[in-house]
Parts: sequence; C-alpha cells; structure tokens
Amino acid sequence: MKVLITGGAGFIGSTIASACLDEGIEPVILDDYSTGRREFTEGRIRYEGDIADGALIDRIFTEHPDIEITIGCAAKIVVPESVAEPLRYYTENVSNGLALLGHLLRNGCTRFLFSSSAAIYDAGLGITETAPLNPLSPYARTKAVFENALEDITAGTDLRAISLRYFNPIGADPKMRSGLQVTRPTHALGVMIDKFHAGLPYPVTGTDWETRDGTGIRDYVHVWDLARAHIAALRAFGTVLPAGGDTYRVINLGSGTGTTVLELIKAFENVTGKPMPTHLTDRRPGDTAGAYPDITLADTLLDWRPELSIEQGISDSLAWYAQRDTILRGEDE
Repeated sequence: MKVLITGGAGFIGSTIASACLDEGIEPVILDDYSTGRREFTEGRIRYEGDIADGALIDRIFTEHPDIEITIGCAAKIVVPESVAEPLRYYTENVSNGLALLGHLLRNGCTRFLFSSSAAIYDAGLGITETAPLNPLSPYARTKAVFENALEDITAGTDLRAISLRYFNPIGADPKMRSGLQVTRPTHALGVMIDKFHAGLPYPVTGTDWETRDGTGIRDYVHVWDLARAHIAALRAFGTVLPAGGDTYRVINLGSGTGTTVLELIKAFENVTGKPMPTHLTDRRPGDTAGAYPDITLADTLLDWRPELSIEQGISDSLAWYAQRDTILRGEDE
C-alpha cells in the first residue's frame, strides 16, 4: 500500500510516516515546511509545496498512481496564533483543505483519513462521537467547519472519509526518528519539562474542580499510539466505510480515562525519580474542569486501544528533549 501524507514533516505526520514504513506501507510526503522539519523526511519520498497547488498534486499522482489513501495532517494548530490570525487559519485549514479534496477527486483518490481534533467538543468526561460540538477557538472552529464540509462532500461525491478526533499527543517516536519540533511548547507536559530543567515550580491552576482529585483533567495519548491508530484506520477503511454504506465516519482516539494535573505530576516524578515542585493558584478565567473522550468506537471499529502509558509518554518526551538539538539542525522555523 502507498499513502499520501500531507503535513508529513510535522510532529504527528512524520510519526505516522514512520509507523507506515515499519508496517510495510510506503508514505509519500507533502509538506510546505513552514513548521515541519526536513530532518523528519530525509530518505523518504517527499514533495515540497502547498496542499492547494493543483499542479503539484497532479504531478504527485502522475508519479505515484498507486497511492490509495490520503492522510490529511497539514494544518495550523496553535490556538493563541489562531486568535491573532483567524483569516490565515481559515485559509490554511479550510480553504486550502477544500482545494486539496478537489485535487484528490480529480486524480481518482477517493479515500481520505483526516487528522482532526477533539477540541471541537464541549467540555466533558467520557465524550462520545455524538456529543454536542462547541469549538472555543478559531483553530478548533476550522476543524469543525472542515469536518462539516467533509460530511457534505462525501454525501455528494465519490469521496469517503474518516475523521480521527483526539486531544493532546505526547511522547516521541520510540526510535527517536522524530518528536515535538518546537523549542517553547505551551502544552502541560512541555511546560512541566521546561520548569523541571529550570528548577522552577509548576503552576497548578485550580484545586476545586469536580474531578477525582480536584485538579483539572486533560487527555493525553502517546503519539506512537496515535500513529498506530492511523495505521489501523488505513487497514480497516473498507470495513468501516463499505461500498454502499456510510460515506463518512468520526472516531475518537485517546486514553479513555484522562489524566488530572496531580496525576501528571505524580507520573512525572515516577519517571524522573525527583520531586516536581508545584505552585497552587486559583482557576484561570475561561478554564473548565477538562475533558476526555470515550474510545469505545475505536476499539470496536479499528481494534485499537492505547498501549503506551502516561509514564512512557513522559519518558519518551524527556528522551526527545535531551536529543532534540543534536537531531535537528538549527532553530525550529
């Protein structure tokens, strides 16, 4: 099997490409390298350019007519940046994505696996695929808009699509072929690692939430487990969306239980063997108790469930942190 991976030089896309190679699936990478890293695509079939470039997509399919499925990982994903630059986010994530779908259909590629986000859900614990949507940022709304478009387009064309929704990927490729490329991460584990190395306390924002220990709960899933889920979806695509059946399907990915802030800190201490100082503060404006998805459907349809623990994700994140500057040449773009 040969697959096209847009955004295949990014953190998630490159890890999916590595998993493909390990499974005997040949990835063809398309990335504009605006945030992706060239180091993550070395030795792989790769094209540099925009997903909306029809001539480039045509060339890719002329040179690789045996591509069976496209995995869509190309997107801008930084929430604060989306608030500051909403037009750019709608252009990149929606307009260019729709152009890509047109180019794929023109080239006869009618299977699309979309790397979506559970950020489009309202807050809640054990969220199912039928839960109400309430995207709270321009980034999340672009994902929701594109999913709505996918549902309509698959209903009226030959395109068939699966959207995989998940929250927070952590860890790195266990073989250290790729990892988080940014030097100043804003997610909880990245901030914790930075605070740990700087000898500074980690801020715990709110201790009176209605969760099992009073601290906020978030969902973390190892990026290698996410890559495995994409492989499972590739293998099961025709079963999930059989001919004459549904044309579009949404599937949640995640831990299925979530992790509270205190549980994340405890797991971090277990991995490092050292205490993680904390600083307790009040709730931040706009914060919620948190969310995590129900993953029953992924188990049923894809025979997938996470295999790597939160401790393994922390360990691999720390290992990547220690090696990152020797693997990547120069600063992140």
